[in-house]
Amino acid sequence: MKAIILSAGEGSRMRPLTLTKPKTMLPVAGKPIIQYNIESLRDNGIKDILLIVRYKEEMVRDYFGDGHDFGVNISYKTQKDFLGTANAISYGEDFIKDSLIVLNGDIILDNEIINEIIKKYNYMKPDTLMLLTEVEDPSAFGVVEIENGNIKSIVEKPKKEEAPSNLVNAGIYVFNKDIFEKIKKTELSERGEYEITDSVSLQIADGKTVIGHKTSKDWIDVGRPWELIEVNEELISQLKTDIKGHVEDGAHIHGEIFLDEGSIIRAGVYIEGNVYIGKNCDIGPNSYIRGNSYFGDNVHVGNAVEIKNSIIMENTNVSHLSYVGDSVIGSNCNIAAGTNIANLRFDNRSVKTKIKNQMIDSGRRKFGSIIGDSVKTGINSSFSPGVKVGHNSTIGSGVLLYDDVPSNTRVLVKQNHIIQDKKNKK
Repeated sequence: MKAIILSAGEGSRMRPLTLTKPKTMLPVAGKPIIQYNIESLRDNGIKDILLIVRYKEEMVRDYFGDGHDFGVNISYKTQKDFLGTANAISYGEDFIKDSLIVLNGDIILDNEIINEIIKKYNYMKPDTLMLLTEVEDPSAFGVVEIENGNIKSIVEKPKKEEAPSNLVNAGIYVFNKDIFEKIKKTELSERGEYEITDSVSLQIADGKTVIGHKTSKDWIDVGRPWELIEVNEELISQLKTDIKGHVEDGAHIHGEIFLDEGSIIRAGVYIEGNVYIGKNCDIGPNSYIRGNSYFGDNVHVGNAVEIKNSIIMENTNVSHLSYVGDSVIGSNCNIAAGTNIANLRFDNRSVKTKIKNQMIDSGRRKFGSIIGDSVKTGINSSFSPGVKVGHNSTIGSGVLLYDDVPSNTRVLVKQNHIIQDKKNKK
């Protein structure tokens, strides 16, 4: 059995983080998202993997190469146009020999899921196996009608009261060669794409055996910025202590910690909960690092900084006397002294953020900012919960930021000063 991982898209809902990186290469708990999928396949005996790439594909190719360093054999094909999942999968027609696992590169799944579907597929020998998961409200998903394990129909995004079940398509499949014949017959959808669910529906209409496999194992679709924080929370909660760097006397660690080579935790640092720290990082002195935080390589955290439940990507500095809560800060940023990134509304309601010009409720009571690569803040700047800052923007000293800032933008505050002559008593 071989595998295809779909990694061609940008992930526009993840902007500004994906303005400079493909979504599948965003880091969580020390690895790009897609690496977890590659390792899951490898650990279940699947070594031949085809990556379908396009958006900033050089980053994927440069990182993984031929897969040798990761214990797999990786090949690549570039999707010429963004024409949907069926079109992307069609690039694997010459790659398949007998059967093929297909999954999206922007999901994190339990290793046992791959094991389960391989066993079931080998035992049942269907034309297609579709992974299913049960949700409370299926209206945002492709919902299946199932009978005796066989899928009878797929209904895209039905009204909740009209859904045939609460079982939804989790976007992981095992196919045999028949799927490529159906892809060739698939017509463009209303979205102007070739949908793989339409290809599967053609199989069902043709009398092919299409079965579902319901899983209760962990499965996370990382589609929106706060979901990056949530999957990071989940993965870092599983850390086991491994200290390769140096911890000075006087530092206090309460929880599991991964400290990579060349990194130092200075005296007075207090770490509470699990934390991942990459290579050549400098933390402290006298900083407070709270649980499920992740620091990429070459991150510097200054004196008396507090960071809670956040992702700080490589080559970023968070200077002294700053606070960062429940946020994602991109690569090559400089967070100046006294910057405060708030994560809690006054009314304690869940934080909303703007995605594709619509305010979306994150469902999180605590959610800070999403800051793109190469952003600089001035001293004593402040960010309201849910704010996003685009790539290569600058937030000036003393700015209180309430609204999103596009890329390549400078935000300054102008003050009116009263200048008096102290010698003149009038």
